[in-house]
Amino acid sequence: MTSAATDAPRATPRSIPVRDPRTGLYDAAILAPTASALNNIAERARRAQPAWAGLGFEGRIAVLRRFTQALEARRGEIAAALEIDTGRRRVAGIEIDSIHGALAGAAAVAEPFQDADWRPGRASPHIQHAPQWLPYPLVGVISPWNFPLLLSMIDAMPALVAGCAVIVKPSEVTPRFAAPVMAAIADIPELEDVLIFAPGDGATGQTLVDLVDCICFTGSVATGRRVAIQAAGRLIPAFLELGGKDPLIVLEGADLDAAATAALRGCALSTGQACQSIERIYVARPVHDDFLARLVTLASAVRLNWPDITKGDIGPIIFERQADILRDQIDDARSRGARILTGGEIESHGGGCWLRPTVIADVDHDMAVMRDETFGPLLPIMAFDTEEEAVRLANDGEYGLSGAVFAADIEHAARVGRQVEAGAISLNDAALTTLFYEAGKQSFKASGLGPSRMGADGLGRFLRRKALIANTSAPLPLQAFSEDAR
Repeated sequence: MTSAATDAPRATPRSIPVRDPRTGLYDAAILAPTASALNNIAERARRAQPAWAGLGFEGRIAVLRRFTQALEARRGEIAAALEIDTGRRRVAGIEIDSIHGALAGAAAVAEPFQDADWRPGRASPHIQHAPQWLPYPLVGVISPWNFPLLLSMIDAMPALVAGCAVIVKPSEVTPRFAAPVMAAIADIPELEDVLIFAPGDGATGQTLVDLVDCICFTGSVATGRRVAIQAAGRLIPAFLELGGKDPLIVLEGADLDAAATAALRGCALSTGQACQSIERIYVARPVHDDFLARLVTLASAVRLNWPDITKGDIGPIIFERQADILRDQIDDARSRGARILTGGEIESHGGGCWLRPTVIADVDHDMAVMRDETFGPLLPIMAFDTEEEAVRLANDGEYGLSGAVFAADIEHAARVGRQVEAGAISLNDAALTTLFYEAGKQSFKASGLGPSRMGADGLGRFLRRKALIANTSAPLPLQAFSEDAR
């Protein structure tokens, strides 16, 4: 949802106001760097990168462990900033804890990329080859507003482990966390010049793409396309994680209580402000009404964390313009005959925008809520008659990030899940990619581009493989390829 604007930064720093989603007040501001300042940052990172790469995997991992300790020492400041940025407290703490996991995950898969052994050729054993793994010198990360710290570091951490220098451009919607994180970076001298946060807006991101050797972007499909085109013009890789419209299929025989529980969490966690949220639900007709009743009961009990942030289940809508998208999808569904069974109204509390989980029945694929990305706690439910129809409906759309299937057993769920065109399918649960990071996956269709940010590919995408090829025998003469050679 971060945008890369089409106009370049001006010659003087620009002040960008920042809104508190709980109060609706623009009570802070950041200064976006000029193009010249951003260029100086990139040159500084490039100068420092060779020494960083020279530490080797073990040396870099040791430094990054000290960095996670520095983050922990400033946990209170970082959590407070994230809390203001996003209007939620528990998830702010989870974001900080996730950095340990990101480092542990990259460290766990580093061994194959340290391989430098010589191997004899299969057809010509006298020719040997060995790999050399080289990091992209400078990686740019353009991160979104929904999980500001987590989605800044989910790409930055493996890139650093690989030996890259990294510049992070966090979203201008949720930038407060960057200051205490930069203070933690300053506590680690080896890291200060190779991990740099450059808060700014879309124009800052656009300039960053022209300064780096590899770009990672998380956000909307529309902006992702522009980033990809700009990167392609420079022949640099663009790793994109974009929008989603994740389907959940509930088959006859599934545990309906479990399915309803997972559907609600998969949709409404973090107020649905996650690209892998469940955004459309298909239920076998014989169990549709039963499932719907259970989901309505669960959704009706969800509490806003207002006025006390320490109580309740979901926080405010972070980005004010997202409230308009949610309102429009609800109004469109209602105008086309859908029934709104819970929620359904954008509420104003304390100046912020809020939406309770909204269960919508009698929907179809003519409605925006079943076609367009929602990024909020809407649960539209549609009945199906056959598994083939369920798969067809699940695959009917431009997105392919992830999905979910509930069935009487895992084997049945897996048979259906293998037919869904998406990068990760949760079986008898929903949105497991938010909880489990070891399984590599790629985005299908318009949901992204490039290798997985999870598993071994999450590290390997930042390394280029060079081949050293050695002939242990005499070189062949030109005459070996003469027309009359025998």
